[in-house]
Amino acid sequence: MTDKVRIDTLNASSFKTNETYLARQAEMESNVRSYPRKLPLAITKADGVWITDADNKEYLDCLAGAGTLALGHNHPDVLKSIQSVITSGLPLHTLDLTTPLKDAFSEYLLSMLPGQGKEYCLQFTGPSGADAVEAALKLAKKVTGRSGIISFSGAYHGMTHGALSVTGNLSPKEAVDGMMPEVQFMPYPHEYRCPLGIGGEAGVKALTYYFENLINDVESGVRKPAAVILEAVQGEGGVNPAPVEWLQRIRKVTEEHGILLILDEVQAGFARTGKFFAFEHAGIQPDIVVMSKAVGGGLPLAVLGIKKQFDAWSPGHHTGTFRGNQLAMATGLTTLQILKEQNIADKVAAQGEWLKAKLVELQKRYPVIGHVRGLGMMIGIEIVKPHEAADHMGCFPGDGELSALIQKKCFEAGLILERGGRNGNVVRLLPSLLISDQELNVFLDKFEQALLAAGVRPV
Repeated sequence: MTDKVRIDTLNASSFKTNETYLARQAEMESNVRSYPRKLPLAITKADGVWITDADNKEYLDCLAGAGTLALGHNHPDVLKSIQSVITSGLPLHTLDLTTPLKDAFSEYLLSMLPGQGKEYCLQFTGPSGADAVEAALKLAKKVTGRSGIISFSGAYHGMTHGALSVTGNLSPKEAVDGMMPEVQFMPYPHEYRCPLGIGGEAGVKALTYYFENLINDVESGVRKPAAVILEAVQGEGGVNPAPVEWLQRIRKVTEEHGILLILDEVQAGFARTGKFFAFEHAGIQPDIVVMSKAVGGGLPLAVLGIKKQFDAWSPGHHTGTFRGNQLAMATGLTTLQILKEQNIADKVAAQGEWLKAKLVELQKRYPVIGHVRGLGMMIGIEIVKPHEAADHMGCFPGDGELSALIQKKCFEAGLILERGGRNGNVVRLLPSLLISDQELNVFLDKFEQALLAAGVRPV
């Protein structure tokens, strides 16, 4: 029988190193684990944008739980909200029974949706974004009586069966037969690599026409779908912001044809892009908004915002044990209040433009940086092979190997970043939205240090 472990003394086990913990993790956990392979550390302390590992090394964290930690690690108000629930006498889980805390959280979250949420209702699903995507797909089919879904190349919506079916990345689909039927993928605009090989405004117009024509063409071979699901800024797909004109046209066409528009705001939502929701950049109103990550303030929570006329559920027709996570509603409410009351979206928008300008300056000295893009604190740096031939649009081949090496050298320099895009050739930033200008300068210094350590030489 194992000895009882006291949580408050765990970090005192200083004799254990990163290597020790990682070896034990490899013994106890499945091969499916991924982050420890790219970021080989055991975290013992975290505060704001900084984390400390078991070897007592400090890192600037520009991953922030893949965007979950909007306020960074262990924000004092978030910790206080957890303590308040624990001492309040509230249950920790309530299924879908309500509490005063859930009531307050629901009211506040609804107020952040378009039109202060007057046209919307909330559905609490399971604890992850994929759970919410599954519910959204199912509801769209129930509302319309149709079964097809349109998704987009480069999309990421989760790893559960239906969510994976509408995800673009082919790798996790290998050897998984029986994907959800009638999923039609269409090309998603790309600032650097136009999928139609046109580029620029002409490429966006062609993609816009292509979508509208597919829906209207009685010979397209694609039955009218129940829903279109998309991200207004693709995250895992390489930080690709959707052009405003394209998003607006998709909204118009889906409305005309009675097709539900599902906006996946799991990663891009909650001030991440400089607007509270990324779809707000286009001034549109989705039929269903998928929310997770930051909505729980660092704890597991997933919620749908559903236009009331599409709330076709019968009682109990979609459930989930952990949809009543009271701690997550407390930390979520605190996070939403800080984001709104401190006007974090405007701060993030300004910082994002400043940082992109700095990265473009860096690009002039390091041509392996093929493209810098994104909105707010959701930024992608595409790594390329500038000494190989460019295509007819002037785009160089992507360099996933160098991107991986840069990520490794960033880690060694004390900087934690993620990658995405085709073959992982895009270095991505998803830091706390409270990151300071000084800390962004630290990022720039460490990133350039990593470029040099990866053998990249300035011109």
